[in-house]
Amino acid sequence: MRQLVYDAPGSYTWHDAADPELAAPEQAIVRPVAVACCDLDVAVARSRAPLPAGYAQGHEGVAEVVAVGEAVTTVRPGERVIVPFQLSCGHCRECRRGVTGSCRSVPPQAMYGLGSIAGLDGGGFLADLVLVPYADAMLIPLPAFLDPVAVASLSDNIPDGWRTVGPYADELAALDEIDRRVLVTGGLSIGVYAAAFAAALGAHVDYIDTDPRRLGAAEKLGANPVDAKLPDPKAEPYPITVSTSANPASLDATLKATWPYGVCTDTGIYYGGALALPILKLYTNGIRFVTGRANARADIPQALDLLAAGLDLRPAVETVADWESAPRTWAALRGKTVITRG
Repeated sequence: MRQLVYDAPGSYTWHDAADPELAAPEQAIVRPVAVACCDLDVAVARSRAPLPAGYAQGHEGVAEVVAVGEAVTTVRPGERVIVPFQLSCGHCRECRRGVTGSCRSVPPQAMYGLGSIAGLDGGGFLADLVLVPYADAMLIPLPAFLDPVAVASLSDNIPDGWRTVGPYADELAALDEIDRRVLVTGGLSIGVYAAAFAAALGAHVDYIDTDPRRLGAAEKLGANPVDAKLPDPKAEPYPITVSTSANPASLDATLKATWPYGVCTDTGIYYGGALALPILKLYTNGIRFVTGRANARADIPQALDLLAAGLDLRPAVETVADWESAPRTWAALRGKTVITRG
């Protein structure tokens, strides 16, 4: 089979690889049909993330089941499924408590499409075939009413956006209507998805960014677009804030915009080690600061509930390209891109 590999900065090519084979009864083999870039893929393509070359690409996507082991009961060949980017068994202690990104049955950070930082590299979705080690635990049937292009990022970035606001839906709903406010400081797709989910939950959302395409997408998804680099320090504080740009100044300003005992979630990856945080201010104001990787498999069903209620995430997709164009399209990544094939 073929798989797309990051060979060097700006260079992606198809490589031959062995076809995966079922080796255990709980496994499945799938054929990706719509593969989205993650925000981290964009950072690598633009030389903003220090990931070394030499790994297979793609860890967000919708696939078609090709074969299943004899113990698999929840999916069948021919069915379209969402494939979470993290490998998880579904039965260990961490999986049972919803921490599917830290499954104890596999090495830490076992995942697809990020071979250089994965504890176990599952291969990339930009490939003819992909092996899924725990089919019943991992694979989620794609509802027929959903457009694979619109939701290809359900493997990672969409649930990453959901977890910034979704867990606090009851807190928002309990507030007076005037106080149901969410601030999102944007940066690539996760901020747009966070804004979309917050708006779908009935909040007034201020989405801050300087990219006109993302500002336009956020507006289409129900947010108030604000063309700025940082939140207004004089604005009223927000009960829920989200920082997605991996910019220390943006995170600091977003924390300051969070009201006492509110929640600030940061989805950024800060390369280079230490990052100063205003711990005394967080302590004094009781601000809950959330960081870390999304637990994709645990969060996907909650995101699907809002999609089933009518939320259409297609405006977040900037580019759609065909399968054969993948090497040049991936090298030119600038925003949410989906590669499709029939």
